[in-house]
Amino acid sequence: MNLTGKKALITGGSRGIGREIARALQERGAEVAVISRSGCDLPCRSYQLDLLDLEQVKPRMQEIVADCGGIDILVNNAGTAFVGELIHTPLAEWQRTFDLNVTSVFQCIQGVLPTMRLRHSGTIVNIVSIAGKQAFPKWGCYSASKFALMGLTQALAQEEQSHGIRVMALCPGAVDTELWDSLDPAIASQFDRGKMLSAGDVAQGLVQLLLLSERMLIPELTLMPSAGVL
Repeated sequence: MNLTGKKALITGGSRGIGREIARALQERGAEVAVISRSGCDLPCRSYQLDLLDLEQVKPRMQEIVADCGGIDILVNNAGTAFVGELIHTPLAEWQRTFDLNVTSVFQCIQGVLPTMRLRHSGTIVNIVSIAGKQAFPKWGCYSASKFALMGLTQALAQEEQSHGIRVMALCPGAVDTELWDSLDPAIASQFDRGKMLSAGDVAQGLVQLLLLSERMLIPELTLMPSAGVL
């Protein structure tokens, strides 16, 4: 089974999980396009877009869909995290986290849905997190945004079912990415990155979702390190 002839668009596709997803989908035959704030070194279509520039996301997505000649698969992967107790979380960080993790996803979806509805087909996969199902201390801001993303995913799935569009959530546990390098070392040092999932593991899980018959879907797939919650 492969994805030959399918056109896939991945946000945050220049590094980490997004880059591995792009590579995995290319290996399965998909025509891949990525969105990122910077360029992408993969041999695929690449579009620069700051997803925090919310007023531009929907119209830019519409332009990208037109330039690609339609999109069959949208993977909303881009995201951010703020770590700290809620009592000390700055409002600006709270808003930024929700803007990228939830509102930009909402705008990406609105940019792609009209074409998918016209075709009466398409697949949208939102990369949520185990933190969208289970809260963790000092990850309250991130977890709240991911719970919101899960709600968005579930509502969208019900609304688009009659239009032939599949909507799924992929919820990985801890993944060894550059995100950990950006955190306070005192926090990052509490986690064993060697026991985490790799970005490739997450990409492998997503491929399995996409290879299902179009008559089928897995509404929510949770991938955890074999070592458990770290």
